[in-house]
Amino acid sequence: MAEITAAAVKALRESTGLPLMDCKKALTECEGNEEAAVQWLRERGLKVMGGKADRETAFGRFGIYSGLDKPIGAIVELKCESAPVAKNEDFVQLANDLAQQLATGPGASSAEELLAQPSPSKPGKTLGDQRDELMNKIREVFKVGRLQRIAGATGGYSHNAGTIAGVLTGVKGGNDVAAKDVCMHVAAMRPAALNVETLDPAEVEKERHILREAALQEGKPENIVDKMVEGRIRSYFAERVLLEQPFVKEPKQSVGQYAQDNKMEITEFIHWVLGE
Repeated sequence: MAEITAAAVKALRESTGLPLMDCKKALTECEGNEEAAVQWLRERGLKVMGGKADRETAFGRFGIYSGLDKPIGAIVELKCESAPVAKNEDFVQLANDLAQQLATGPGASSAEELLAQPSPSKPGKTLGDQRDELMNKIREVFKVGRLQRIAGATGGYSHNAGTIAGVLTGVKGGNDVAAKDVCMHVAAMRPAALNVETLDPAEVEKERHILREAALQEGKPENIVDKMVEGRIRSYFAERVLLEQPFVKEPKQSVGQYAQDNKMEITEFIHWVLGE
């Protein structure tokens, strides 16, 4: 049997981040072969984590890849079991790598498809390898949730360092500061639609009916009720429509006006809250 030196155990510990006793056992099982020991640890870790796959992953963060100078932007939800892990440096890197690869690679329609692609920060490894190694090191279950990309220039913002909400906005023109400002507004005000035309028509009609009934019960003459409803529906739009909402940094102007002042068109937005 090959002699397992303290130096060999320490080297494996430094390369994997796993406990010394686990590293020593792996080297013993693999007769001192470090490469085989790494694989042994990975397979053992996957087996252990496989038995924990049904654990709740209520925490996590959003990886966001955005910029007006980038042809595609992307956002990916990465979930874990505890709040401290969501802020772990390697976990943050994994979330960002997932978003970067989704944007710069061939795209993906599922977590499995994305995880099979190369890691931007770990040459020679897939994103799945990167995730599995980190799960084995931290001993928590990680799950890739929602993922989406937007073609063209984008602005991005992650609320509370990415652990609560993530916003990705498609834009034309403008600048990075203005694009980020709009994303911050979306995170704070949670609009339901980009513009009036994209609101659910059934919901709009329902609101019109409520406003009309309220006006009639106030005793208003029927010949002016419709005008009153049209006036009041604008307040409804200002609450739910991004371009109509008062801009959080300057409530005297709408988001649409702010974008126009910055020579920017907002084409779409994604707003995700972790776990929703």
